Amino acid sequence: MRSNESYTSRRSAVVSLGGMAATSQPTATQAAVDILARGGSAADAAVAAAAVLQVTQPCSTGLGGDAFCLYYEAATRRVYALNGSGRAPESLSIARLRAQGLGGELPRFHAHTVTVPGAPAAWQDLLERFGRLPREALFATAIRLAEEGFPVAPMTSLWWGSGAEKQLAHTAFGHELTIAGRAPRAGERFRNPGLAGVLRAFVESGAQPFYTGAVAERIVAAVRSAGGCMEMTDLAAHRSEWVEPVSVRYRDVEVWECPPNSQGIAALLALNSLNHIEAGDGLDDPFMHCMVEAMRLGFADAAYCVADTAEVDIPLSDLLSNEYGRRRAALIDPSRASEVVEAGEIARGLYPHRTRSAEPLPVGDDTVYLAVTDRQGNGCSFINSNFMGFGTGIVPEGCGFSLQNRGYGFSLDPDHPNALRPGRRPYHTIIPGLVTTQDRARLHSVIGVMGGMMQPQGHLQVVSSLVDADVDPQAALDRPRFQLDNGQPNAMVLVEETEGSRLAAALSARGHRTKEIAGRDRYQFGLGQIIRKTTDGCIAGSDGRGDGCALSDDIAPNAESIHRKEL
Repeated sequence: MRSNESYTSRRSAVVSLGGMAATSQPTATQAAVDILARGGSAADAAVAAAAVLQVTQPCSTGLGGDAFCLYYEAATRRVYALNGSGRAPESLSIARLRAQGLGGELPRFHAHTVTVPGAPAAWQDLLERFGRLPREALFATAIRLAEEGFPVAPMTSLWWGSGAEKQLAHTAFGHELTIAGRAPRAGERFRNPGLAGVLRAFVESGAQPFYTGAVAERIVAAVRSAGGCMEMTDLAAHRSEWVEPVSVRYRDVEVWECPPNSQGIAALLALNSLNHIEAGDGLDDPFMHCMVEAMRLGFADAAYCVADTAEVDIPLSDLLSNEYGRRRAALIDPSRASEVVEAGEIARGLYPHRTRSAEPLPVGDDTVYLAVTDRQGNGCSFINSNFMGFGTGIVPEGCGFSLQNRGYGFSLDPDHPNALRPGRRPYHTIIPGLVTTQDRARLHSVIGVMGGMMQPQGHLQVVSSLVDADVDPQAALDRPRFQLDNGQPNAMVLVEETEGSRLAAALSARGHRTKEIAGRDRYQFGLGQIIRKTTDGCIAGSDGRGDGCALSDDIAPNAESIHRKEL
């Protein structure tokens, strides 16, 4: 049985008078709305969905990876940002790699690319601040699916197959995530009893087992047996961070991202430039050209400015100022593509000794993003990732999850903004997005687009569609997308091939080098979820390029009794 690989969407947006969830797997969306219907917060529902996604889409996400979150708290009209990314082991250095003959470039799935998994601590910290329900309720569905099994979704099966061959087949316990060495087929049941046990440990003790307990011991054993150098002290030292989110005004809304080491600033820099250009509807040829040029400028600056802020003092207020956006926008010729785009003076000033551009680093394109809103007006934008599919493919014995390879995002050039150093966080591609009214009085949208360096480009395009064209979330996600290849500011522009689209020809006529991408390869334009707040409720969309969906809590079990209590 063949799956639909054309990504041709005919979906309508989903509407609700109450809470809403949109994720990349129907089971995860259902788990989230069930939690909302039981009185859970947007944070409760987000973690419940993330736990289910760890079970049903382990080829993209899991407890061995990292997470970031933006949370809008309606009662205080405040946006919170949670950085749940991990750090390099303290004994890992460029000198060590050179001594081992790895000083040129790390193999992408090497054990030295394992950074401390930040997801378990991020789940716990989010629940401690904004959760309402006990962990037993939040993890019940995920544990049941891991124990009893679940049918694997079509696109997930394809991605799982790639990871089984590239990563899992080459690690000691990779077979825990296969069926006799192969990926499960579409619709085939997959069970993961080891992961069920790990999730139970989280219910009982929170994140502690992952950093100082039995799971931590297995993580260290797995990394070291594969040639890595992680120690128990690296895990025990890990902490998530509540950080100040960053934002720019775009037209009549405020767009929010997590600050560096997340690349969300790339989207904000592009929007800050585009804000000084007359708006089009998002598909108008001249405006799309300007959007591409704004994204080039954003990536050129981000290559210098996305780094671990514990070591680099990044002048965020200057970079995101209205004046800097105006100066960068003045470089955009509305009729012609730029020959070469360089970082601006503020970004270059961080590394005045560099004689060449700080190009973006090699990146992956596999992650999960989920959006949740609850009846109190709170919104949670949450993203969780292993980086490249199953990450390293290294599975701690009996745990049923793989360890990320985020360390591949480090540079081995000691003068690079993201040079590998002990205890440092790497350049991070995963970014949740959130939009509010200018005064933060109300949530506007919860947004996210998955896929490596596509993520800030996806944020730029869906925000423009929501704001400039005023289309609904599903229409915003269905629109054909462009992508600067691998986030390089001077790269070829990849354009999604769709029936009747003139975008590639229009961009080529303005001097852009373009390439149309069709069929299954269109997954590289990312998978997104959007929830838009309305006067009476919410309207949501889920990307037709993947397996997910959006659902309302209006018809979820227990919803009627909960809603009567509120009334």
